[in-house]
Amino acid sequence: MTAPVEELLSTFDRLPESERLEIALEILKRVRHLDFPYLSNEDLVWNAEELFLELDRQEAFYEQP
Repeated sequence: MTAPVEELLSTFDRLPESERLEIALEILKRVRHLDFPYLSNEDLVWNAEELFLELDRQEAFYEQP
């Protein structure tokens, strides 16, 4: 990831939730017509695994006393 992209994501993470949702919606509108590369089964499995690991981390965080 390039430095400008990392900076953009860092700024995004610091925004209030309402503004993050607004930006996410605008980005989705802008990328919906892009020609994304084909994802292999391995790509899909890797992404699913990353999502589930993140969900596990969040669940563990919220279950802490």
